[in-house]
Amino acid sequence: MNFTDIRHDLHCHPGISGDESYAHNLIVRILNDFHPDKVFSHVGGFGVIAVWGNQPSHPTIAIRGDIDALPIGHRCGHDGHTTILLQLAQTIATHGLPKGRNAMLIFQPEEETGMGAQKIIDAQILQQYNIRAIYALHNLPGFPLGTVVLNRHTFAAASTGIIYRLTGRSTHASTPEKGINPGLAVADIIKQFHLFNSHPDALGDEFRQSTLICVHLGQEAFGTSAGDAEVMFTLRAYTNSSMEQFMAQANRTAAEIASRHHLKIEHALIEPFRATENNSLCVEHIEEVCGLDTRYVLTPFRWSEDFSNYLVHYPGAMFGIGAGEKHVELHHPEYDFPDQLIPIAAQVFYDILSDNKI
Repeated sequence: MNFTDIRHDLHCHPGISGDESYAHNLIVRILNDFHPDKVFSHVGGFGVIAVWGNQPSHPTIAIRGDIDALPIGHRCGHDGHTTILLQLAQTIATHGLPKGRNAMLIFQPEEETGMGAQKIIDAQILQQYNIRAIYALHNLPGFPLGTVVLNRHTFAAASTGIIYRLTGRSTHASTPEKGINPGLAVADIIKQFHLFNSHPDALGDEFRQSTLICVHLGQEAFGTSAGDAEVMFTLRAYTNSSMEQFMAQANRTAAEIASRHHLKIEHALIEPFRATENNSLCVEHIEEVCGLDTRYVLTPFRWSEDFSNYLVHYPGAMFGIGAGEKHVELHHPEYDFPDQLIPIAAQVFYDILSDNKI
């Protein structure tokens, strides 16, 4: 089976989060050739779970790959991640697993929106198995091709979009004193949220980042003083506890400013991601078995991953695999997954599955 052709097929048929039907059907069709003991289809939408081993009580190692694309296509490499798991499925079918052990491959939808992992968990399939550990990878441009990149603690940051809706009272532009214009409050919120930012090199609980995303204030009606506004930020932190504190501080600050300007305020979270906090023993396990050059990084990646949701319930780890030092960055319009990584990464996962230390 030519896995490069499979990856290119997926690349030509990208499905955005919640619309991964092409990938779903292709995955199910190919998995049938590798004879898993159980295949669950349409899990949490278009997810697929395949299990080798028919004793749910046996120790189970789960491997997760994401299958969705961005609106600009497969510019994050999920087509490659999907193909890696398919080649891994072939390897399991060909070489088997240690006796008394199950392997579970999770083809997860909706990672880009941060919703897919929780949908997989809510489907109550994982809970039927004795999952000892769960693993995932992400390709990493900027690192040598095939290098395994590890972090004993947080691999990827927590983040959330947040929208603050401010409501005052519009009035005629000639008598602004008769209304409540939220413009100055918006300015104060932007200034205060900028002050939240830590030094870019801060680590652990010290790192906090607030990025202004969008402002809507009033409308193009030059006879009217604005009466409402929305201001949007993305907040980031490197640990879940720090993120909770950061969000509480942000909400408290915005509420105090709104009150001072006699405005009503509401807020909503958009695409919240927890921090991907690795289990250190699982990280060491990857290093021991992978047989490739490894590199530890101290600083978590600032982007976020919904693989973090699994780590709330199971020990596990996410690691990176280098896509090339000069490879264009993730989400770049010219990004494409390097096909050379498919067999390399599939072998890493198989080595993890074949070692019975965890």
